[in-house]
Amino acid sequence: MSDSTSEFIDALTFTADGLIPVIVQDHGTGVVLMLAWMNAHTISVTLQTKQATYWSRSRQEVWIKGLTSGNTQDVVSLSYDCDADALLMQVQQKGGACHTGEYSCFTQGRLNLQETES
Repeated sequence: MSDSTSEFIDALTFTADGLIPVIVQDHGTGVVLMLAWMNAHTISVTLQTKQATYWSRSRQEVWIKGLTSGNTQDVVSLSYDCDADALLMQVQQKGGACHTGEYSCFTQGRLNLQETES
């Protein structure tokens, strides 16, 4: 692990179970694609390979995005927020980001909170 990778990971605040949420955004369009979880190991692998690698909470295992579906995410950047307890990953998405095949996971249950004039 490089010094810059170690410094990046050391700056983060993980949950009690060693995880940190990551918001995944399309680098070109700005569309939020998904929310996932990472741990120190998957962050390190992601930074080394530039392929989005997550921790699956349901399967309790490492999950490389697109390994089975072919819908890969080439990582452009990874940053953390002001509290260092959440990540933002910008990617070049190939195929759908959602397990349903949709481009984004955020396609359901939208509420528009802006009033429209009649």
